[in-house]
Amino acid sequence: MKVLVIGGAGYIGSHVVKNLLACGHEVAVFDDLSSGHEINLFSQAEFVRGDITDSEALAKVMQKGFDAVVHLAAKKAVGESMENPQKYAINNLCGTINILNAMADNGVKYMVFSSSAAVYGIPQYLPIDEKHPTLPINFYGFTKLEIEKLMTWYDQLKGIKFVALRYFNAAGYDEDGDIRGLDSAPQNLLPIIMEAATGKRECLKIFGQDYDTPDGTCIRDYIHVNDLAGAHTAALDYLQRTNESAVFNLGTEAGTSVLQMLEACEKVIGRKIPHLFAERRPGDPARLTASAQAAKAKLGWEPKHSSIENIIASTWRVYQ
Repeated sequence: MKVLVIGGAGYIGSHVVKNLLACGHEVAVFDDLSSGHEINLFSQAEFVRGDITDSEALAKVMQKGFDAVVHLAAKKAVGESMENPQKYAINNLCGTINILNAMADNGVKYMVFSSSAAVYGIPQYLPIDEKHPTLPINFYGFTKLEIEKLMTWYDQLKGIKFVALRYFNAAGYDEDGDIRGLDSAPQNLLPIIMEAATGKRECLKIFGQDYDTPDGTCIRDYIHVNDLAGAHTAALDYLQRTNESAVFNLGTEAGTSVLQMLEACEKVIGRKIPHLFAERRPGDPARLTASAQAAKAKLGWEPKHSSIENIIASTWRVYQ
């Protein structure tokens, strides 16, 4: 297939591009490099610099005749989304409308969308499956859920079939070392631990130590980015095979606490990492783990790289 990866210079996007190329797809990247890196681009994939809020730029690139779009371009800082919803509405919502309109105008049939476990909000039961109520508690999660609803309408009205992949906690780096661009302002636990380990930041702040978990810190479901990348390729295969839209969770169905992650990092790195405890953040559930049975059954997908040791080791190699 001929695939346009929007956000293909970013952390997850670059891993998706590598996987698509390895599976024989023809790939182009559309990215504004606001958070992605040129070092993450592959010579085999055409690169077009552009912004999803620019409808003319999207229309122009879509005229090149793509079979599918993989959409990974989003603002993603939960806290910032609550302080600056305008930024998230314009980029995530208006930008996606521009993408869908350009696809409809140019006959692009399929979309794979980077959604999020943030659409679920506070878990009502665990592990979370795709039938769990969607009640986001932050504006970022709201934008992801609204995009899923937009895609459902464009499926009905324009025939664009989609797969929404609801990620849990993406982590790790390419095991071959081909992708090395670091997040300039990380929001996720593992990169923050790495910055504390390398002296880039003074210490790791652990938010809350009195949760109803074995060690009092939050538990999350961490999935290696190589496994996420493979799921995008599997989703394109699914769309081509079935021509049916679907939503899938991507996770390992296992949980790791903040303290467990910190201790595992110290073991891999071989030294103590400075940290301190801070007050809980509002809206952080104690536990968040996925049921990924639907992805296993319908995509034939299973995480193969997502041991905590491998996630940490692949990340540490890049930060070194």
